[in-house]
Formats: sequence, C-alpha cells, structure tokens
Amino acid sequence: MADPPKTRVSLLARLKSGGDDRAWEEFVELYAPVIYGFARKRGLQDADAADLMQEVLRSVARNASRMDYDPRRGTFRGWLYTVTRNKIYNFLSGQKHRPRAFGDTNAQERLDALPDASIPPDADWEREYQRQLSAQAMEIVRNEFHANSWKAFWGTAVEGRSANDVGQELGMSPGAVYVAKSRIIARLREVVQRLRAETDE
Repeated sequence: MADPPKTRVSLLARLKSGGDDRAWEEFVELYAPVIYGFARKRGLQDADAADLMQEVLRSVARNASRMDYDPRRGTFRGWLYTVTRNKIYNFLSGQKHRPRAFGDTNAQERLDALPDASIPPDADWEREYQRQLSAQAMEIVRNEFHANSWKAFWGTAVEGRSANDVGQELGMSPGAVYVAKSRIIARLREVVQRLRAETDE
C-alpha cells in the first residue's frame, strides 16, 4: 500500500491542480469506505449506498478545481461529512415521494434519525473514519513484524482468542503472544495517530 497523503491541505492542493491521479486514488482510498459505511448506517441499501458514494466523489471531483480550503472555517472532513449528509438527506427525501416497494422501511423514520446539520460529524461518521484509518495502519504495520507475531496479535486482539490457544497453535509461549500483541498494538497506535494528524490538518 502506498503512503497516505502527507497532509489534507497538500492533498486538496493536488486535487485542485488536476492531473494528479495518485492524489485522487489517495482521496478515494481514504474516504470512499467512510462515505459508503456512513450511508449504510443511515439505512441505505448496498446499491443505494454505493451510488451515493459515487455521487459524493463526483461532486468532489467536479468542484476540486474551485476548492479553496480555509481551515478557519472547519476541517475538510467536516465539510465532506456535510456534503455526504446532505446527499443522504436528498436521497431519503426523494424516496419519501416515491411509491414504496413491499417491505421498504419508512423513509420519514430514516429522515428523522438524521442529526441536525449544525451538529459536528456524528459518531457513525467518526467510527467509519477511524475504521478506515485502522485498516490503513494495519496494512502499513503488518510487514514490520514477523508472521508469527502478526498471527499472535490477530488471534488475540482481533479474533479474541486466548493467548494459550494462540500460543499452542503457533508454538509460542503465552508470554511471547502477549509481548507480540502489545508491541503491535503500540505500533498501530503510533501509526493511527500519525495518519489522523496528517489527514485532520
């Protein structure tokens, strides 16, 4: 996996100047899963969430040359949250006026569940963003450790298995499993913190 963007401002400048395919790839890699996951949590079906994600990305692409980012007006992530939230609101409003298919949930209930636009990005948006940062951090960190250390971390931290079970499977003592898990978690925290700082500028 390529290195993440150095700063959100530099990535926006690269998007604005146009012709930088890698800048667009970095943007999509970080934010497409966040937008999609957020839309799914707001009640959109898989295909609708994917379409909405594409619409948000098209909106950013269409307006990239006109973006003048001013950090005093808020974070870029906050702006993207607002764009995404508004697109979801428009989608659900449109659904309200269409005939409902059998088994469809009430669009008004989903509209009522949307937060006030004046409230900063909500917990679902932040969770999706954090999940994406964690996935990137794991990709970056994974190759820094021996395969058995990574398996020890994965078995205990992600799968929730006991250090004894994982250790027996890998031929490691429970203490060695704990050490591997601890080292990898510490490294992941460092990388997530760096990624967050780089993308939250």
